[in-house]
Amino acid sequence: MAAKLSVGRVALVGAAALALVSVGYNVWRDRPEKTAASAPFAPAAQQPSDPEAVIRGLQDRVGSNPDDAEGWQMLGWAYFENGRHADAVRAYRRAVKLAPDNATFWSSLGEAVVMASERDPMPREAAEAFDKAVKIDPKEPRARYFQAVRKDLAQDHEGAIRDWLALLADTPSGAPWEADLRRTIEQVGKINGIDVKGRLAAIKPAAPHPDMGSPLGGSVATAAIPGPSREQMQAAAQLPKGQQDAMIEGMVSGLEAKLKADPANVDGWIMLMRSRMTLGETAKAQAALEAARKANPGQSARLRDEARVLGVPGV
Repeated sequence: MAAKLSVGRVALVGAAALALVSVGYNVWRDRPEKTAASAPFAPAAQQPSDPEAVIRGLQDRVGSNPDDAEGWQMLGWAYFENGRHADAVRAYRRAVKLAPDNATFWSSLGEAVVMASERDPMPREAAEAFDKAVKIDPKEPRARYFQAVRKDLAQDHEGAIRDWLALLADTPSGAPWEADLRRTIEQVGKINGIDVKGRLAAIKPAAPHPDMGSPLGGSVATAAIPGPSREQMQAAAQLPKGQQDAMIEGMVSGLEAKLKADPANVDGWIMLMRSRMTLGETAKAQAALEAARKANPGQSARLRDEARVLGVPGV
């Protein structure tokens, strides 16, 4: 039994890459993969130059505006990435209270609750958060991943593998979490004597997806597009709220203005969606997707797949 639970706990760690993509958090720091026996694809990378300054800046932001759901979500990200999972839970609770229809916020809360728990690998609050996320957005990848983990923890290994395979089938080829998800399926199958080789080989990804290894978490094609860099976002977080908002909005609005002049720039629309998702502005990300597809009907499928990877709601 202990061995089985440890398998589920390992699978929990595998959600990290999925989480980063669904919230667009790569803008804050690079997340290269590191493999370890206890965590088959636990991400590891250098911290921002002054993570506490980032946290203080975000604390000031929500302190001056307690109803800022996006601010609470960003503070939750910052806490989570610095291992302060209990603090992340509290921040995410405020975010979902203020924005109860945001699937990404709910899945963020669920993951933080899981990581903050010292004994229960799937606390009730986490399970309920993932269920709410999927109810809002059935395609939400992180919540779907964790729902499968819950089955694995309950000894329904076949059910977990089946759900992970379904998620893999919806995953664009080359998406950041694709290899990690495949590895989880392989490892859980091997440990529990379930043959998954043929089933994995039969999975046909939703659509090709360019590499997303840039510091901004985007494709090579979009890496050079003007937009807020990780360093710029860190600097903005350390400013007073008014200056902070003006700096960030100015950078993103500048990109938006360029797209009005050149609406055929598909890569630019992808960057705008990523920036809006990074800021927690999900409605604006959806609006950007709609505008991009209207201006580029021939690229509609690609834009949809990119939006799905970024976690844009309703895709």
